[in-house]
Amino acid sequence: MKNLFKGIGIVALLFLSTVTVSAQQKIGHINSNEIIQAMSEFKTANAEFETLQKGKEAELQQMGAEYQKKITTAQDLQRNRSAANSDSTDVKLQSLGVEIQEIERRIQEVQQLAQDELGKKQEELFAPIFQKANTAVQAVAKEQGYAYVFDIANSAIPYFQGGDDLTAAVKTKLGISATAAPANP
Repeated sequence: MKNLFKGIGIVALLFLSTVTVSAQQKIGHINSNEIIQAMSEFKTANAEFETLQKGKEAELQQMGAEYQKKITTAQDLQRNRSAANSDSTDVKLQSLGVEIQEIERRIQEVQQLAQDELGKKQEELFAPIFQKANTAVQAVAKEQGYAYVFDIANSAIPYFQGGDDLTAAVKTKLGISATAAPANP
């Protein structure tokens, strides 16, 4: 009987110590969008990405203008087609049809290549920035003894209240002024 009470006492003590340890775990949160957009590297990468994107758009617009010019020419030929010039007009229309199809193919090809290139460039430019921010979050969490840090910028957290906001501490760790304005993505 005495051993039974000792066993129950030990189990109760272990249970209470587990609850106490669990209750002492600190929980914090950050806003990753705010942190990343305040990083100077993000601003530089974003500007470089936008420049590349605008270049690709200009290239496609130029091809679109060439395409539209050929369509207009074909429509004009079709409108001015008569019995007297039908043979020569039909040859020209057929030739323009082939050219239009070729331009359409090239436009699709260039669009696909542009998407691929933009995707690779985006990964190349932004992956190191995300990694740097993540490393800083982990360092701050370890330094300040946090067991969990949630990112309120992601919709995976349906509700949060309380906890400590570590966004400013992470910005400081990255050397970003607390009042730094975020970039416009």
